Amino acid sequence: MPVTAPVVECLGVPITAHTRDSAARHVVHLAGRAREARQGLTDEPGASGSRRGSDVHLSNAYTLALADRDPRLRGILRSASLNLPDGQPVVWANRLLHPTAVLPSTRVYGPDLLTDVFALTEHTEVNHYLLGSTPQVLDALHRELRRRYPGARIVGTCSPPFRPLHVDERLRQVEQIRSAGADIVWVGLGTPKQDRWAAELCDALPVVAVAVGAAFDFVAGNKPQAPHWMRHNGLEWLFRLGCEPRRLWRRYLFGNARFVHGVVRQASRPMRTGSAVAAGGPDRLNPGGLVRHRRGTPARIPEVRP
Repeated sequence: MPVTAPVVECLGVPITAHTRDSAARHVVHLAGRAREARQGLTDEPGASGSRRGSDVHLSNAYTLALADRDPRLRGILRSASLNLPDGQPVVWANRLLHPTAVLPSTRVYGPDLLTDVFALTEHTEVNHYLLGSTPQVLDALHRELRRRYPGARIVGTCSPPFRPLHVDERLRQVEQIRSAGADIVWVGLGTPKQDRWAAELCDALPVVAVAVGAAFDFVAGNKPQAPHWMRHNGLEWLFRLGCEPRRLWRRYLFGNARFVHGVVRQASRPMRTGSAVAAGGPDRLNPGGLVRHRRGTPARIPEVRP
């Protein structure tokens, strides 16, 4: 059944304030809609005609800081099917910026979303596809998910090259996903690449594409996770910086500063009536609590018909 949650604006991006449990159930619901659209079973106006999928983005402080200066990424997130608060600072910012809204106090953590959805879809017809990372990490992730959830259906994996793909390579990738019958495509390519590809994939196929960031590495055991107390208190960035200082120092130094500046800038603006609902007005939510959208930029991949 549809899952409802308030939608609030953070640095110009609509964030659905889900709990961990409701976020997983929402993704599973979207997967069911995608399957119905492919089979032509849904009665929702326009669904079977457009056959567009649902892009889901795990939005942390770094993602929102990038979107604050990158109009293309901001457009993708503003027209996305679902943005989730993957980062305790994002949760705190939303509660600060929207004090009258009833919002969860905890985030939706990418690795938890991945494993929770797998748990919910064990012994069902939902098909999963893993896209991203290196072949070694992808193989380890596949084995670990098989071990934890033997009743889940993984219908394909792909580790694309780290260079930009040619048009024909992207088309082949879309065709492989279509042929596999995927319902949910987990995209672990790093921000903002994964966010762009998730949106483009959903413009080409009726699937749920979830941009989950470093979840592949964490679930596969390739990288250590921060202790629970650090994740709960918004200090995961400090742990990750200590593990990979040369790769991440610019990201956290400039990204965190821009995020804080953006929150202060938004907080200083006069509160608008109904500001707890994301930009775009009340029509962004239908009675089922699903975000409606119009794609702000044209897809770079031609639609592949199922």
